[in-house]
Amino acid sequence: MLITIALRECRRMTREPLYLMAIILPPLLCYVLFTSLMAAGLPTRLPAAVVDMDGSSTSRAMVRNLGAFQHTDIVAHYPSAHEAFDAMRRGEVYGFYLIPQGTEAEVMTGESPLVSFYLNYAYLIAGSLLYEDMRTLSELTDAGIGMQLLYAHGAASWQVEAVLQPIALETHPLHNPWLNYSVYLNNTLMPGVLALMVLLVTVYSIGTEVKHGTVRQWLAMSNGQILPAMVGKMLPQTTLFIFMALLGNAWLYGYLHFPLEGGVWPMLMASTLLVLASQGLGVILFCLFPWMRMAMSAAALWGVMSFSISGFSFPAMGMSADLQALNHLFPLRHYFLIYTHSALNGYPIHDTAGAYVALSLFSLLPLLCLKRLRRVMLTYKYME
Repeated sequence: MLITIALRECRRMTREPLYLMAIILPPLLCYVLFTSLMAAGLPTRLPAAVVDMDGSSTSRAMVRNLGAFQHTDIVAHYPSAHEAFDAMRRGEVYGFYLIPQGTEAEVMTGESPLVSFYLNYAYLIAGSLLYEDMRTLSELTDAGIGMQLLYAHGAASWQVEAVLQPIALETHPLHNPWLNYSVYLNNTLMPGVLALMVLLVTVYSIGTEVKHGTVRQWLAMSNGQILPAMVGKMLPQTTLFIFMALLGNAWLYGYLHFPLEGGVWPMLMASTLLVLASQGLGVILFCLFPWMRMAMSAAALWGVMSFSISGFSFPAMGMSADLQALNHLFPLRHYFLIYTHSALNGYPIHDTAGAYVALSLFSLLPLLCLKRLRRVMLTYKYME
């Protein structure tokens, strides 16, 4: 019975190329495009400008040092801040470093010259990275000048060190020590796109049965029983989507060698459960919104919202208490918890047992509304 229904679904998929392409093409494009786009981990050589109104050896050294930073590429020198602002407005640079006239003279007299940097934070990542480079340059320049002045006054090395760095700092980046944005983002963004397509295809496949008036024919193949009819229909999609999920894992962890501290099995289980949970959610959405267009819209909205509320684009603990409670209604949130705890942190699997249970419950939720789904599909008349 299940095989017969599954074969029927395979024939439907081959008759509608768009149906099959929606399962295969978007995930594949995301796998290649996203990882290629962020291959460097973080953007490098971001265009910036300099306004050097001092023209001294000190200011020229500062400009050379700024251009040596990884994220900064000095592409232009402007004689005034007005011209630099115009270039930033035209999108030619993300920011500029302003060295005022008299900087070197003030340094020599022991004064504190004021240098400024202006950044276009409309582009948050570019602005933040340039800010880090420019701030680091200013701190290093300040320390270097201070060191020269102290040595000139006869200070010993240990005295110079005590003045410039009275408190020694030691940082330990844990679980993503490369500070690689691609590692952090793609491990959730790519499964998120896959989950979105699972939602849409699940709703579409049920909705087309109603649209084409083939519900009774479909149910007759299972003697009117909705559960085997649904399982048989979902089986080809489930197989293909799980294959795409496993292919994504092979691409990230096998080919690109993304960190996998907790081993491969937790992520394979999480990917499989994410597909099943998304299918379960898709069935629930069609039960709630039996009009295919409305159900497709709800599925798209739910899938897109998951990118914002799951915790990888904005920290969950920074959300309000209401949103922190709401994000548990999104399968991608539970997948994200498994990924961070297992792949990045290497914690044991029992630490994320709740997330595995939540994904399993999402996949079983349709059992609560199958009778309503059967009634809706048999009585609902499709309207254009």
